Amino acid sequence: MAAALVVRGGGAAARALTFGVLRQLHTVYQTVELPETHQMLCQTCRDFAEKELVPIAAQLDKEHRFPAEQVKKMGALGLLAMDVPEEYKGAGLDYLAYSIAVEEISRGCASTGVIMSVNNSLYLGPILKFGSEEQKHQWITPFTCGDKIGCFALSEPGNGSDAGAASTVARLDGNEWVLNGTKAWITNAWDASAVVVFATTDKSQKHKGISAFLVPMPTPGLSLGKKEDKLGIRASSTANLIFEDCRIPKANLLGQQGMGFRIAMQTLDSGRIGIASQALGIAQGALDCAVDYAEKRMAFDSPISKLQAIQFKLADMALALESARLLTWRAAMLKDNGKPYTKEAAMAKLAASEAATAISHQAIQILGGMGYVTEMPAERHYRDARITEIYEGTSEIQRLVIAGQLLKSYGS
Repeated sequence: MAAALVVRGGGAAARALTFGVLRQLHTVYQTVELPETHQMLCQTCRDFAEKELVPIAAQLDKEHRFPAEQVKKMGALGLLAMDVPEEYKGAGLDYLAYSIAVEEISRGCASTGVIMSVNNSLYLGPILKFGSEEQKHQWITPFTCGDKIGCFALSEPGNGSDAGAASTVARLDGNEWVLNGTKAWITNAWDASAVVVFATTDKSQKHKGISAFLVPMPTPGLSLGKKEDKLGIRASSTANLIFEDCRIPKANLLGQQGMGFRIAMQTLDSGRIGIASQALGIAQGALDCAVDYAEKRMAFDSPISKLQAIQFKLADMALALESARLLTWRAAMLKDNGKPYTKEAAMAKLAASEAATAISHQAIQILGGMGYVTEMPAERHYRDARITEIYEGTSEIQRLVIAGQLLKSYGS
């Protein structure tokens, strides 16, 4: 699988306006020396995004259509299980590689980027770290090739940011767990074949009484709510999961009973690197669009890129993007080196998501009226960027995490 990531070639498809800049490879990859494998991976993902995603991204968004064919091809490239060892049919790469890949895929289609991110970090991640050998073979291997994807169910209608207040409950009945409750805002819900679910098994223990479970989809007692009609990221499905006496085998407990909160928090640390990378891809796509348009749009007998007002905007956009990218790469490398990275992942997610929102906003300003119509991707980037400040921990939660870690380091 790892070889597939770096062997696939193919020239970038001829592309109008906004993605001309992509072919110039003008980003930070030129200024920060990456290992050769990572450079090749970057180019492979970039070529894939231009050929497979850019031409259909607007239609996927308009139709709210899951990119099944493209997800299957991504599975063949190893992009759906990037840090999973080869013994479980994964690509066996590191988290820096994962970050680079998510950015490049999201640059072409942010919806496809989050589908990839959820499967890698939120679904496969906790099973890889906390699952038994039997669970890894059963719940990881079939989810690496694109035939199946997974999802992650932590949030609930009344406790999105309060991860320790799970009202979904699980009780042991003989050799089965019985789940009851509702999970909300579940990415990939309508397209997933399994879900990692967090439920309270001992209310007296509060957050220490939460456990994690592996649930196949579909399964008796589990139903899906309506697909949410969202502002952006429309090609990925989002819905409630409703558990009504849903029975699963006792062996489907992930980790130990009462470990759920710990599993969730560690999983979110990893997941925030993925969402930061998705935000980088959105931001880069918006910047590419703005630069290319500014170089072609004529005003006062010269391209508007010659205007100081436009140059200042572009400079600020590039500064925010590359700063966020380096923060994201730092978080990924800390994880790869086995070092604590909770604060750095929160910083990366916060910086990248706010950069994506600001950059996509300024891209529309540079395009003017053209930025407001669906003929150009700028308005889609703007809509897609907004969710990156919300899911996997709002910007407000990231600030709390950063401050908490900072004060902890000072002994407060």
